[in-house]
Amino acid sequence: MNVFMTVLLDIAKSPAFLVSLIALIGLLVQKKSAADIVKGTIKTFVGFLVLSAGAGVVSGSLEPFGGMFEAAFNVKGVVPNNEAIVSMALQQFGTITALVMFFGMLANILIARFSKMKHIFLTGHHTLYMACMYAVIFSVAGFKGVSLILVGALALGATMTLSPFILQPFMRRMTGGDGVGLGHFGGVGYWLAGSIGKLVRGKKEKVVSTEDINFPKGLAFLRDSTVSIALTMMVIYVIIAIVAGPQYVAKNYPDGGNFIIFALTKGGEFAAGVYIILQGVRLILNEIVPAFKGISEKVVPDAIPALDCPIVFTFAPNAVLIGFFSSFVGGIVSMIAMGVLGTVVILPGVVPHFFCGATAGVFGNAEGGLKGSIIGSFMHGILISFLPIFLMPVLGDLGFANSTFSDADFGIGGIFFGTLANKGAQGAVIAGLVILYVLIFGYTFFKKKGSDVE
Repeated sequence: MNVFMTVLLDIAKSPAFLVSLIALIGLLVQKKSAADIVKGTIKTFVGFLVLSAGAGVVSGSLEPFGGMFEAAFNVKGVVPNNEAIVSMALQQFGTITALVMFFGMLANILIARFSKMKHIFLTGHHTLYMACMYAVIFSVAGFKGVSLILVGALALGATMTLSPFILQPFMRRMTGGDGVGLGHFGGVGYWLAGSIGKLVRGKKEKVVSTEDINFPKGLAFLRDSTVSIALTMMVIYVIIAIVAGPQYVAKNYPDGGNFIIFALTKGGEFAAGVYIILQGVRLILNEIVPAFKGISEKVVPDAIPALDCPIVFTFAPNAVLIGFFSSFVGGIVSMIAMGVLGTVVILPGVVPHFFCGATAGVFGNAEGGLKGSIIGSFMHGILISFLPIFLMPVLGDLGFANSTFSDADFGIGGIFFGTLANKGAQGAVIAGLVILYVLIFGYTFFKKKGSDVE
């Protein structure tokens, strides 16, 4: 059993392996030739490795930014970071997390098979993080053993289904169909940004997209997203470096050299990481969607693969940068408000504000253009700043750590089940799960009756 758990966790930590395995199964089910199977599986695997490498470059370029920001403005508080909080929790809840994750994935597949909510969530590391959070919350609620695994798995399966489902109307608008969905637990935040974009658009047939910004003739080079992203990040990085001072860079990054050169390099690395991500996304989409048809046709009719958030970056590269900055500004405004209100101060985590804020910017742009991107991602930044304040109390001892879960769905799911556990303990949690599954299969019933609910 321990060997099985170890392998399961290793697969979860490697989205490239998980998704290429799905591609392999899909191609085998379609009885493709050996050459096509090898090509499709390897290109999917490599595509995710390229995407992960790009994400690593972006995260690495942003790591000094957060520290420099704190030093520049002398702020202290809790930094939301999924990886940090999960690494602490797994020391105590590792085995339970793996079991919740395994059976939660099965629940997601079964829901897709027998309901009209057809998304199969393929972002393995996020599945692991959510499984870990539910393992903690339901343990605090008093569940143990089999009941803990069962309740956690059912909660996870429902979350894996509902998160991409509420986003599909926006994905359909972006992609022109239901070939792919978004599997990332920032779903409520992206839904909020897209909905705000709709409000901004009103009854207009067409809006000015972030990709249609008219630059003066002399600045036409800024239409190249790589150039505009690099220049913007370089300028921001240099400003933060100047305020933080050369001593900060010399002390914390002794191999960084001159602090201005260091800042310019990190800004350039950020743009390079985004470019790598976009190339990986293109490679994945060309392979995983056709390969997934095999699963869709044979195992889960009309199944939709739900993939990681960078999958939408190619649809509006300018909105990626706009969304990041607008969400980060929302985080700064929230931080100031928390200081005034006297609550726990949630510092704007640069990594979640980039990946989630950028995605929110793309969703806001899809519905409301440039205004939708700016306002939608700004409100997203406020949402992911305040949700952790209400999430931390339901995490037991883990709530007192100097980090917490960052993305919107962790906050919504954790607060929902954590509050039920605090109010009525186990019975209320079970009632909450019953309500979720009634909604899922109730939708299926009304959809079969011809109702157009989406």
